[in-house]
Amino acid sequence: MTAKTVTVIAALFVTAASLSSCGNTIRGVGQDTANTVNATQDAGHRVGKAAQ
Repeated sequence: MTAKTVTVIAALFVTAASLSSCGNTIRGVGQDTANTVNATQDAGHRVGKAAQ
């Protein structure tokens, strides 16, 4: 293998690892957002029941 081939393979590996990390981060942010919405709705329902 030449140095150029090794460099290209290393760059492809780093790119693939970075993209998979981004996918996990985006999925985690989506789950966190959904949990925040659910918690806010639950709090609103509790406040509404307490006001009655």
